[in-house]
Amino acid sequence: MKKDFADFKKFIKDKNTAVVGIGISNKPLINFLLRLGAKVSAFDKKNEEQLGDTANELREKGVKLILGENYMDSLSGFDVIFKTPSMRIDAPALVNAKNQGAYITSEMEEFIKYCPAKIYGVTGSDGKTTTTTLIYNILNQQGYKTWVGGNIGTPLFSEIEKMKSDDKVVLELSSFQLMTMNVSPEVAVVTNLSPNHLDIHKDMQEYIDSKKNIFKYQESENLLVLNRDNKLTNSMFNEGKGRILGFSIKEKVKDGAYFEEDKLYIKEKEVCKLNEIQIKGMHNIENLLAAFCAVSDDVNIENMRKTATSFTGVEHRCEFIREIDGIKYYNDSIATSPSRTLAGLKAFEKPVILIAGGYDKKIPLDVLAEEGYEDIKALILVGATKDKIKNAFLKVMKNKDIDIPIVIEESLEKALSSARGFAKKGDIITLSPACASFDMFPNFEARGNRFKDLVKEL
Repeated sequence: MKKDFADFKKFIKDKNTAVVGIGISNKPLINFLLRLGAKVSAFDKKNEEQLGDTANELREKGVKLILGENYMDSLSGFDVIFKTPSMRIDAPALVNAKNQGAYITSEMEEFIKYCPAKIYGVTGSDGKTTTTTLIYNILNQQGYKTWVGGNIGTPLFSEIEKMKSDDKVVLELSSFQLMTMNVSPEVAVVTNLSPNHLDIHKDMQEYIDSKKNIFKYQESENLLVLNRDNKLTNSMFNEGKGRILGFSIKEKVKDGAYFEEDKLYIKEKEVCKLNEIQIKGMHNIENLLAAFCAVSDDVNIENMRKTATSFTGVEHRCEFIREIDGIKYYNDSIATSPSRTLAGLKAFEKPVILIAGGYDKKIPLDVLAEEGYEDIKALILVGATKDKIKNAFLKVMKNKDIDIPIVIEESLEKALSSARGFAKKGDIITLSPACASFDMFPNFEARGNRFKDLVKEL
């Protein structure tokens, strides 16, 4: 049952409120809370100099700033605390604040509780952004006023009073956002699950349990969409509290979406043919099938088809950059896990020259070698995981009695140069790291943009 936002306005007025993290989503949140009459203090690890003009802007609005390395030491005496998504709820400062009676929440939790519009939430290890974007595009094609947020788009809580009950909202939700969630969207999609973010989560089970929160609090009339082909998501079919639709690229699913004889179906009705789709890879067929299931109550098949056949993909996802001397270059910087890189490799018709490696999320990388060796002509490695990946491939090469050229480089520039040394006319060079970017770049977008710039300079 949706809550009336008027209740939140009454609740937050004059409350001593802390916002932890002065990031992209929390700046609009701070301004919104001020408009609603809250007394706001903002906490951030950055110092005054790093925040720049933002610090002065917030102070001028009456926000108290607590900054620097020990910023969490002062998190006491607050009525309400909005935490940043990546902050664990068992952080000592939050535990102490909760014991003192503070209400601890996040922008996303409050948004889902009070949003008057129907919400479609999407989570999973891979395919979240593409599936979220597809759902958004299909709903737009049908004519709905549609909003998109969560990990993509813009922060939505501050826009909540502009939304109407017949609008639609699509949210990409990470395990961090879901970890403390005690509310679920009306439509929940879990694209797939594989080991990820084990540098943050205590173990794989905590990661899985976080993802399950997207449907844990659903009601009987709500919809859950699950991947039939993924072992972990398939095991969740008996846990849903509402209706469940499955999707599969391997078998016919009567009550759901499936791929059969080069055609995509929803509830046994054809949506489109494989050769009409512009995005590469069977992983993108899965994303389309998931989106069809999610919108099946609200959209006709013709508008599903129009979106499926016109969609050209999302930036940094098997993104074609250019062709030079018969060599094609692709940017798949979003691939921050082995499963995502493997999906990208399978999208190409021939073995590729792969640039991989990056920040270590403490997830198994052996699977990249075990399942990807046939799809790789040469392997160029960079970043913190370069030796870890190299050793995985050396093990497979020894067991299979095969030889894949492996080169270790210290920068993306040198990696691209080495990759070009292996390439001949008709070859493909792709950046698909299988790792996060934080050892060399602030995020995967910055890494992908740098790679694109390097290719365009050739």
